[in-house]
Amino acid sequence: MSEPAPITITSPLHWLALGWRDLWAHPVPGLLHGALIALFGGALLLLAHERFWLLAGAFSGFLIVAPILATGLYAVSRALAVGRRLPLREVLDVWRSRDPRLVRFGLLLALAGTGWVLTSAGLITLAAPAPVEKPVDFLRVVVLAPQAGLFEVWLLQGALLAAPVFASTVVALPMLVDQPVPVHQAVGASWRAVANHPAVLVLWALLLAVITALAMLLALVGLVVVIPWLAHASWHAYRDLAGR
Repeated sequence: MSEPAPITITSPLHWLALGWRDLWAHPVPGLLHGALIALFGGALLLLAHERFWLLAGAFSGFLIVAPILATGLYAVSRALAVGRRLPLREVLDVWRSRDPRLVRFGLLLALAGTGWVLTSAGLITLAAPAPVEKPVDFLRVVVLAPQAGLFEVWLLQGALLAAPVFASTVVALPMLVDQPVPVHQAVGASWRAVANHPAVLVLWALLLAVITALAMLLALVGLVVVIPWLAHASWHAYRDLAGR
């Protein structure tokens, strides 16, 4: 494996470039993961599109847990670094192993998503001038409200709740696939990386959020490519941040 690159403000663009390279160097596992996750997201949208809070809860959980579902792609990038293309069976073995550390971590992330939905529902219920039951209600009452304030507070609340989740996962998830370390050690390494490189990882978080949002706007079809792209890129972020 090559030596990890020094961390600079342009590192996130370098990680995206390496992730893109890995995706097309061995596309089948990545595109299969992306297609399955996009289909799952589409099913959620179909079932809950008229019930805003159910939809918000489903998609919050979906976005938070999706990185867990893509963990097999870290193994693909690790193998590509030594010139090996993993067969699909070995990629799926990461899922089938039922690694209790990943299971526990996934449950913790799901709880974090639930907490966001509950606090968000509390804020909107208490502060909105009219009930919000459907997505169109949220758009009309919150996003397009003539008085500024509620939407901005809602976004700020989401950012404050998302920040510790990101700080806990940015290094931890690939580390759990790569090394036999306990969850608390992986999370600690993740927080240290954020503390050591705050500006770089704020930029990385923004890029992940914007790219994912754009993919979802394309009727979720963009997730077919974006999910594996960002998973491979996240592996390279981990390698540089953890000095691997």
